[in-house]
Amino acid sequence: MPSNQNPLGARPARFRRQRLLIIGCGDVGQRVAKVQRGVRLLALTSSAERRAELRALGITPLLGNLDEPRSLRRLAGLGTRVLHLAPPPAASEETPRWWLDPRTTALVQALRRRGWPQSLVYASTSGVYGDCGGAWVDESRPPAAHTGRAMRRVNAERTLRFAGRQGLRASILRIPGIYAPDRAGGTPRARLLRGTPVLRREDDVYTNHIHADDLARACQAALWRGSAQRVYNVADASVMHMGDYFDFAADLYGLPRPPRVSRSQAQGELPLTLLSFMGESRRLRTMRMQRELRIALRYPTVAQGLQGKPVR
Repeated sequence: MPSNQNPLGARPARFRRQRLLIIGCGDVGQRVAKVQRGVRLLALTSSAERRAELRALGITPLLGNLDEPRSLRRLAGLGTRVLHLAPPPAASEETPRWWLDPRTTALVQALRRRGWPQSLVYASTSGVYGDCGGAWVDESRPPAAHTGRAMRRVNAERTLRFAGRQGLRASILRIPGIYAPDRAGGTPRARLLRGTPVLRREDDVYTNHIHADDLARACQAALWRGSAQRVYNVADASVMHMGDYFDFAADLYGLPRPPRVSRSQAQGELPLTLLSFMGESRRLRTMRMQRELRIALRYPTVAQGLQGKPVR
């Protein structure tokens, strides 16, 4: 039957309204929602209390839990494009199969039931590269994760690559530290107020950042322009040691600069999670982001981002 006579009103795919399904609709997901135009927005939430909040943002809430695969069945076929921002579950190394991300596996299994979406974008972490000794790193460098959270991200990436061999068009964004003055915990102020030490210069590590607004724009671009099974580093152009980042923020806020300690002192004073960040040094190359996703950052440096001075 011709489409113009079809009682269901079928139309060619290029004329149908796109539906973006956001998995993990926190701060970044909401920023992505704000920059969408002409797209129906849906978001998975495990909290019934969040439904009103999401509706107020123009997002249709869908109750479900990535830790309960049966609750995800309704997701099949709902989103023409999917943005996967949910992190893997936390797990100690005493937990069985602690290096796996069952959430991504459950999501992929749910999505495939009625055919793959047109695209899926996964927010991974630059931590999958591990410690690179301060070297410049592009997407061709093999993962060498050595923390549990990064290993679980590697597992999620592999799950999506396997699904790609079965037809899923997935792009992977490897993301460093996310910051923004209007993001909860999105600036170093609280840490500076606590007086948490940083490493002395001879022990310090390179750190990478991306403003939350620029990350949202990168997610949007990847949903529409990302290549199948392609990895993209998403970071700004700052080249900073971690201690210099905190020194700059302290000067900006009129606070004392943090004390500098040796690596051996840090190991005796700081929690393991923080030490793990201080044990990885790399500088991310972002040519793919610039050339293929065609992203021009509004906040190309941390200095501009913390001061709220976009370039356009």
